[in-house]
Amino acid sequence: MTIARVHTIAPHRPFLDVLAAGILAETGGDPLALAEGIVLLPTRRACRALREAFLRRAGGRPMLLPRLLTFGNLDEDETLFAAFQGEGAAPDLDLPPPIEPMQRLLALTRLVMAMPLPGTEEKTPPEQAARLAVELGRLLDQVQTEQLSFDALATLVPAEYAEHWQITLQFLTILTEVWPAHLTEIGRLDRVDWRNRLQRLQTEAWTAAPPKGWVIAVETARPTPAAGDLLACIARLPRGAVVLPGLDTALDDRSWEALEQSHPQHGLKLLLARFGVERDAVTEYHPDAAAPQAPPDRLRLVREAMRPAATTDAWLGMDALDPAALARITRLDCPTPREEATAIALMMRAALETDGRTVMLVTPDRDIGRRVAAELKRWGVEMDDSAGRPLRGTPPGIYLRLLADAVAADLAPLPLLALLKHPLAGGGQSLRGFRDSVRLLERLALRGPRPRPGIAGLIHALETEHTGEKTEPQAQRLCRWLEGIDAILRPFTDLMAHGTVAVTDIADAHMRVAEALAATDEETGPERLWAGPAGAAAADLAVDLANHGAILPPVKPSSWPALFESLATGVQVRPEYNLHPRLSILGLIEARFMQADLVILAGLNEGTWPEDPGHDPWMSRPMRDRFGLPRPEWRTGLSAHDFGQLFCAPEVVVTRAERVEGAPTVPSRWLLRLETVMRAGGLDAAMWQEAGLHWLDWAQGIDRPDRITPAPRPAPTPPVEARPRKLSVTKIEKWMRDPYAIYAEHVLKLRALDPLDADPGAADYGSLVHKALETFVLRHPDDMPAEPLEKLLAIGREVFAGQLDRPGVWAFWWPRFESVARWFVAHEAARRPLIQTPFVERRGETTVNGLAGPFTLTATADRIDLLRDGTLAILDYKTGAPPSPKEVAAGYAPQLPLEAIIAMRGGFDGVPAKPVSALSYWRLKGGDVGGEDRPAHKEKTPEELAAEALAGLEALVRVFDDPATPYEARPHPDYAPAYSDYLHLARVKEWAAGGGDGE
Repeated sequence: MTIARVHTIAPHRPFLDVLAAGILAETGGDPLALAEGIVLLPTRRACRALREAFLRRAGGRPMLLPRLLTFGNLDEDETLFAAFQGEGAAPDLDLPPPIEPMQRLLALTRLVMAMPLPGTEEKTPPEQAARLAVELGRLLDQVQTEQLSFDALATLVPAEYAEHWQITLQFLTILTEVWPAHLTEIGRLDRVDWRNRLQRLQTEAWTAAPPKGWVIAVETARPTPAAGDLLACIARLPRGAVVLPGLDTALDDRSWEALEQSHPQHGLKLLLARFGVERDAVTEYHPDAAAPQAPPDRLRLVREAMRPAATTDAWLGMDALDPAALARITRLDCPTPREEATAIALMMRAALETDGRTVMLVTPDRDIGRRVAAELKRWGVEMDDSAGRPLRGTPPGIYLRLLADAVAADLAPLPLLALLKHPLAGGGQSLRGFRDSVRLLERLALRGPRPRPGIAGLIHALETEHTGEKTEPQAQRLCRWLEGIDAILRPFTDLMAHGTVAVTDIADAHMRVAEALAATDEETGPERLWAGPAGAAAADLAVDLANHGAILPPVKPSSWPALFESLATGVQVRPEYNLHPRLSILGLIEARFMQADLVILAGLNEGTWPEDPGHDPWMSRPMRDRFGLPRPEWRTGLSAHDFGQLFCAPEVVVTRAERVEGAPTVPSRWLLRLETVMRAGGLDAAMWQEAGLHWLDWAQGIDRPDRITPAPRPAPTPPVEARPRKLSVTKIEKWMRDPYAIYAEHVLKLRALDPLDADPGAADYGSLVHKALETFVLRHPDDMPAEPLEKLLAIGREVFAGQLDRPGVWAFWWPRFESVARWFVAHEAARRPLIQTPFVERRGETTVNGLAGPFTLTATADRIDLLRDGTLAILDYKTGAPPSPKEVAAGYAPQLPLEAIIAMRGGFDGVPAKPVSALSYWRLKGGDVGGEDRPAHKEKTPEELAAEALAGLEALVRVFDDPATPYEARPHPDYAPAYSDYLHLARVKEWAAGGGDGE
């Protein structure tokens, strides 16, 4: 039997440079001999990097290269077998084709939809079925990868747990019975099964007739059984060899025997066992081919740190480590991910100052990669994460999801506005014109309470709410614009009225409408929507749905957004090329075999690196053991192997964040073990931390100004002609309490926008109560009617009619109004004998003299009662808390006293000029009491309060007619208003925190 030829390349040696040098040495410089071979590598990136290594060894001269192929990649395995066609070494590839990924996902989804949820009789909704189908697919891949049989499932669980397992087992009949029959029916194979068969066929072909050329295979991960057999075959070919990265030939035998699945050497140990090769038979590949890139004790440090738990007693009394092991090694612990990303970006940017210096950031945390790429943009350095990102996080993916959400929500304000404001939305117009129309629609129709559903509801809101207003011409233009948007969306919106719809139909409508809405006056929708790598991935998804969507049964249109998102979850968008020749951001798989002058290992926290292995939704760990599946911890071992390899680079920085999203983190177990071994080996663990502190200082200081000066309290002094000459009585109170708010509203003309899709708030409730009481008094101005409570409640139902379809109104507002109505009817009945004529919602005004001319005071009184004694009583309805008599007497709540001035001067429409005998707040709070009649005056009469208010107003007008008088923000904190729309503009929190107002 041919002896297997297995080599390794130690982690502290540059793997691809050594491999290239060794191959060149073995081919003796013969270009034809070099070109007749094949090198199998795990990734395309590794193939490109090996090609560059060959060119480096050749000094950049042109040369014929061996065929560089990926091995173990489901999308590329066929290239391996096609490579030897015509040489007598290729197998018969007469196999059924593999099933397409989307075809399989949809078929599994359909099967899940047909089965009730475990433990229930309910059918699985399509979006949930798609997520379950993904998990079923993972289990199916794992079982086929390990070449196991589902027959063992039935006897997997002890009898005492059989009842619970039977529920899961019944569900898994999708895989054990239905799925194999489905594949046979359509003449397809699962892609993992297809790969296994190809690899077995190639193993048989090469065993029977070895290829003429040489073959070298490189493997890092835990191989599948079929791949392991093929690797064993390659190792025994006359001109074959397998090269393993980082096999630890110096690890003691006791530790080798104690390896667990989470150890970095465990996968390599399994591979050697499949080869039938002892570890001591594995030799270093061309040990003189390239100089080590790290000192030998670095390798020893990593070996000891990764030692199995069962043999860590060897740390006691271990030989001292050479301090050179920590040469050019830095650890950086940052407070948050922001500082971590900024420090990394600074390192990468600094490296560009040295000609030819390369940097590689490696992390399994994609958020760190995105943060670093964003930070690098501050220096104009464009980067992309080579690990890619999910389609759902790219502009086309977000746009397609927003479109589905908006249509399913019947164009409700929030999802509609999110869609129309997306950069890909164009509506067939110029982008500027389209954005202007969207912003106008937001202001005129989408702010405030939700309009009626659909485009028709928006047009109705514009027509009814803006007729006769200054905004009417704009509203009319928007109505015409919305008709165009309606024409674009209609193929999609019309389907929402159907009970069920075919997936192909709704997917087709979705994509056609997305294209139409993405069009501008300069580019077509397809040109904008499907551009770039993300657009291409989205287009592939659209094609898959069109080709295979008929597999699913018809679905409810309302379920389409969630179903679409579930089907798109697995789609990844990878950059077509590296955006920078010397900097790269890589995931763990992409980083294997890569080399750089500086390697930054980021995200070294438990749960990130290594990643939390999680839980199998189908089997516990003991069940996986009995069934023959590897435990999830094997991925931890592979991750540990990646870390060990990268840690032996020429220069290494390891980083972590001490808190993520506000929660404290735990350093990666490998960092803790490294420091433990450092101390055991006589090294100062603080050495590698102190070396990187300046990067953290720079990261924290890069955006920190030299001096922080809090903003002063704003005190603008506009010219007198710009100052308001007319205010309502409610604004006078604001003028006194917060002059800056008057400046912002009446000088700068700023108005706060209503919230989007706003639920009716306290102000809306107050308006409805006011309207109901006003209507009652107008209908019954003289005597109280029979059954007054029933009549008031009937009026309330009329007034509340537009809101009673809201659950919160029925649950909270209406009970409060019923309580108010009971109190109001009783109190009104007691007062009616004293009233001659009630006046409701009367407008009035008067003028006072100022230095710059007359100043007009306006008011709208909730209610003025002409009493039988010839005096007036002025009432103000308050559904909130009214001001106290103390505030009224102090002049900080002058509304009612100022209304008294207008009334005594005869300034209210239809109300005779009479003395004022009462000023009252009716607090309509609901609850057990219902209401309260609270006088605004105690020690002073209404006439006295009115005279003081008039004097105060005249003084206020004179003061602000002086151009030197500023509009200060909240000059008297104790009497500052409880709420203001302009607090952020006045930057109150900034200057108040600095002691600017004495609070």
